[in-house]
Amino acid sequence: MNKLSKEQINDIAQNIDCGQKSFWNSRTFEILTLPDFDTQDASDFEDLYAEDLQKLEKNASDFHEIERPGSSDSFRFMEEFAENLPLKLQLKARLFNALSQRNPFRFFKYEVDNSGPYRQAWFDFKQQKLEEWVEMKFEQIVEELDDAQG
Repeated sequence: MNKLSKEQINDIAQNIDCGQKSFWNSRTFEILTLPDFDTQDASDFEDLYAEDLQKLEKNASDFHEIERPGSSDSFRFMEEFAENLPLKLQLKARLFNALSQRNPFRFFKYEVDNSGPYRQAWFDFKQQKLEEWVEMKFEQIVEELDDAQG
């Protein structure tokens, strides 16, 4: 069974969006989700994740990280959202202006947060893009495993 369920894809995408790391066990098909201890101050919570961290360390060759999108990928998601808005909508111009600023993520977020119903449209769009991302990354892992087996 080299396929994630829709629920798993949705959960992984949501966890990635929250800055967490997700790992798939190619032997047991288990999914582990952990804080990114490298980028988050989650040291106070290490005890809560001790069992999962131990499992990950003990079975490192079986676990494969489903990586988060990089900043250029996230930027592309924002561009695609803006491109898909109706041409006459003022928000479209404001989002493209935000994306051309020095801090595009911050300015984009500000515009989206103040866009009324388009705020939820952005969250739905981003979730869809993240789910597509998770599926693509998972397929890459499976292909690499298949290639390694020969």
